Amino acid sequence: MIALLADVNVGGQVARLIALMRGDYWREVFEHLDMRALTFQDVGLAVTTSDAQVWQFCQRQQFYLLTNNRNDDGPDSLEATIQAHNTAGSLPVFTFSDGNRILQNKDYAQRVVESLLDHLLRIDQFHGAGRLYLP
Repeated sequence: MIALLADVNVGGQVARLIALMRGDYWREVFEHLDMRALTFQDVGLAVTTSDAQVWQFCQRQQFYLLTNNRNDDGPDSLEATIQAHNTAGSLPVFTFSDGNRILQNKDYAQRVVESLLDHLLRIDQFHGAGRLYLP
């Protein structure tokens, strides 16, 4: 099973991507990967959980974090956490290059799905990558 954790501000984007993956075109791959989309509420995280705690939680639970482009605003920021703690075995974080566009443009959302699925089908090649930008 592949578990995707939607960051607090991308629930709508992840829901749209999952809906596309459940459609006729991507369904077989989606089911083959046995994907699950989770929210902070599903896994017991507070919306105020620090970036560092979210990243560490995802690493422990083997969840792939889907997020917008979080910044590097201090030692607990996502980027600082990845720089400090990422190892060759760490799971990558999937970062939307343009989260709003996923909601506004179906063709763009399809490209994000294609990129995400391509990465997940070859996920062992991306351990330790830190961030993977979608699309």
